[in-house]
Amino acid sequence: MQPDRSQTDSRHCPATGFRGLSKHYGKRNLLDRVELTLQAGQCLLLTGPNGSGKTTLMRILSGLEAPDQAEVRLDNGWRHWRQARPRLQQRIMYLHQQPFLFQGSVWHNLAFALPRTLARPQRQAAIRHISQWAGLEHLLTADAKRLSGGECQKVAIARALLRQPCALLLDEPTANMDRQARERTLAMIARLRDEGMALLVTSHDPAYFEAMTDVHLQLEQARLIHPASPSGSREAA
Repeated sequence: MQPDRSQTDSRHCPATGFRGLSKHYGKRNLLDRVELTLQAGQCLLLTGPNGSGKTTLMRILSGLEAPDQAEVRLDNGWRHWRQARPRLQQRIMYLHQQPFLFQGSVWHNLAFALPRTLARPQRQAAIRHISQWAGLEHLLTADAKRLSGGECQKVAIARALLRQPCALLLDEPTANMDRQARERTLAMIARLRDEGMALLVTSHDPAYFEAMTDVHLQLEQARLIHPASPSGSREAA
């Protein structure tokens, strides 16, 4: 049984664009005039060495951390990042590589994502739909603090989907997983792409995401580049 379209199908979401995105820490230029677009049904794979700014970039894109400067395209116009921030926090969800789950059952963790004003029947229906989609029905009463790494990631993704985002930013989503858990997580992410979700994924193991990646970007010396581009003619993405 599939969930309703509003939870996982984002094909009708407009693209969200970013340009001139820069961030400094002291004298260090971490992000320099970064440009990218999050587009429905497209998976961007972001790689780069530790400390290169990948997580900071994701936090800025999702409205969690302020850049020094950036413009955002929402719908048909460009606006300053600070003006766009409330919309970014609604439209784009960032998932840390070690998802935080609250004390209590998986059901309660999922319910946390829903508006408190939502009537109980609608709340129950939404949780049932997303748990069936994610394969979590058998875990709804389980203690969230006792789940495996792969199970935690599935709950975190399902909880994010209940917020009805247009894009998911996944920071090392398969880190420290065994093969079986990794394959299940990859299958879920591929499904999201096929159902129209805009995705930005970071990984130190890009081969795992090769089949679902539309654009591979590398963060190097504060700029986004295409790794396959000749070193002498690299262009910002």
